[in-house]
Amino acid sequence: MPAAVVDAQSAHAAGVQRLVQSYQAAPATTPIRLAKATSNLFRTRAANNGRGLDTSGLTGVIAIDAEARTADVAGMCTYDDLVAATLCRGLAPLVVPQLKTITLGGAVTGLGIESTSFRNGLPHESVLEMDILTGAGEILTASPGQNADVYRAFPNSYGTLGYAVRLRIELEAVKPFVALTQVRFHSVIDLVAAMDGIMATGSLDGVLVDYLDGVVFSADEGYVCVGRQTSAPGPVSDYTGQQIYYRSIQHDRGVTDDRLTIHDDLWRWDTDWFWCSEAFGAQHPLIRRVWPGRYRRSSFYGKLMRIEQRFQIGDRIEKLNGRPPCERIVQDVEVPIARCAEFLDWFLRAVPITPIWLCPLRLKGDDRWPLYPIRPGQNYVNVGFWSTVPVGSSDGATNRLIERKVGELDGHKSLYSDSYYSRPEFDELYGGDSYRTTKKRYDPDSRLLDLYSKAVQRR
Repeated sequence: MPAAVVDAQSAHAAGVQRLVQSYQAAPATTPIRLAKATSNLFRTRAANNGRGLDTSGLTGVIAIDAEARTADVAGMCTYDDLVAATLCRGLAPLVVPQLKTITLGGAVTGLGIESTSFRNGLPHESVLEMDILTGAGEILTASPGQNADVYRAFPNSYGTLGYAVRLRIELEAVKPFVALTQVRFHSVIDLVAAMDGIMATGSLDGVLVDYLDGVVFSADEGYVCVGRQTSAPGPVSDYTGQQIYYRSIQHDRGVTDDRLTIHDDLWRWDTDWFWCSEAFGAQHPLIRRVWPGRYRRSSFYGKLMRIEQRFQIGDRIEKLNGRPPCERIVQDVEVPIARCAEFLDWFLRAVPITPIWLCPLRLKGDDRWPLYPIRPGQNYVNVGFWSTVPVGSSDGATNRLIERKVGELDGHKSLYSDSYYSRPEFDELYGGDSYRTTKKRYDPDSRLLDLYSKAVQRR
């Protein structure tokens, strides 16, 4: 075994030991949490002054088996670091969520998605096995054949059943470049129908597609964006500098083409946090010239957002301009593709937010995942929208309106942001009975918060 792998394994074992020791030292009356430098959660949470669990040794890639196309990865390893370790071997995770600081463990316990999800499903489906620190303080291995109940319940549990300290995942071979095609549509019905057709055939105009997503700018302007891996050399675009990726999609012609390196394609949304960097002025040409490149990334915008929330800067500005405060709408929902056009038509009329991101997905396998029970074999579209609207007549009025509409259309909502469900509604949507059974087995003393307390009650 190479010395570098032995060193990585030894460092990981020491990190697991420190994690367990910090868990054992945590007061029984204090909610357990991880000590993390970054977070991609957008829930407002109650202050927790307790010391977080030591994850300092759980941030790296442990080993890569290029022949088997697998990787053993620490739970707190970011996709930025994971991709850096795999691309140099011509490999990549089956799904690479769009923001660099999302961790592998976070994407599995909290769900993740990207433009390979129409063919590779969700990140947890590529997990062959994982080691979990449970609420009982034990390290156990979970896989389809070992502790299968917690393996199935772990996705969408958001750390309420335990924390993944090691995950073995599948990888796939990738080529060095991605050829992009952006197809304009003048109605959401036609756009969604085109996505459905690509999902059915895996191709556009007879050519196989590797990546598929889309953007809706208005009721009569939307784009399907497809990518095809290629080894052919040639010029590539750069959207890490003055050019902005999502703006490059827009055009008056029917079809436009582009090229990126595989690295830049995987991170094409991170530089401007999709389009949300505009809120901080980072897209203004003059400001962008002096905005340091190392701060043009999602993690930095996230820090700015948390500062804004802490001091309520946005609401203060609205008040100075004689406008009401704002309600934050930062959500991703999964809607069956057969109902997607209906949802988009409603959303564009009811909620004043654009652009809207579309990411088709279908579970890779036939397995069911009880805490996020979307149906195997059915096509869905993830619809992402991230902005603010004027406050309504009650707390979270627009968020509640969206939750009801998604429910009417047999969809599901991710839990990384604010939720307003009653407990009966939540139990029905997120595997209540199955979750409680698994929770009782692996966290018998309730050292970890339960999912409703965390996702809805913001604890």
